[in-house]
Amino acid sequence: MPIKSFQGARREPSKEEVKSLKVSDYMTTNLITFTPDQSIESVMELLIKHRISGGPVVNAKKELIGIISEGDCIKQISESRYYNMPMQDQTIEKHMARNVDTIDGNMNIFDAANKFLEAKRRRFPIVENGKLVGQISQKDILKAAMQMKGQNWK
Repeated sequence: MPIKSFQGARREPSKEEVKSLKVSDYMTTNLITFTPDQSIESVMELLIKHRISGGPVVNAKKELIGIISEGDCIKQISESRYYNMPMQDQTIEKHMARNVDTIDGNMNIFDAANKFLEAKRRRFPIVENGKLVGQISQKDILKAAMQMKGQNWK
């Protein structure tokens, strides 16, 4: 008796569908950003208020100059307590990460997912012409995957 397949025919995604799987289609553009002269305390307040774990630091020209995270703030809390120094006057400029990996907005969403795995990062900024234009997070990748659910991922 021949084996029957109960799997229905699958359509191949069109070239337009594959092209539309770009980081820029799923990135967040309405970002909470920080400036290097902001106090650690004001950053902590915004992280808590907006329920985010970190964000990009930009200069007056909206150029990306760093990333500040909860971990950076916690490190400052610990150091200020250890050295008995007040945090009120501390700005994030000395505490932010400066060497920031970015992702190209034209990158395929699945290549971006692979970059998340390799880099072990929670978010990547997207920069165009030197300016911060958006950010892609692991959650954005999950949302893209759920939208593609049921299609043939190639």
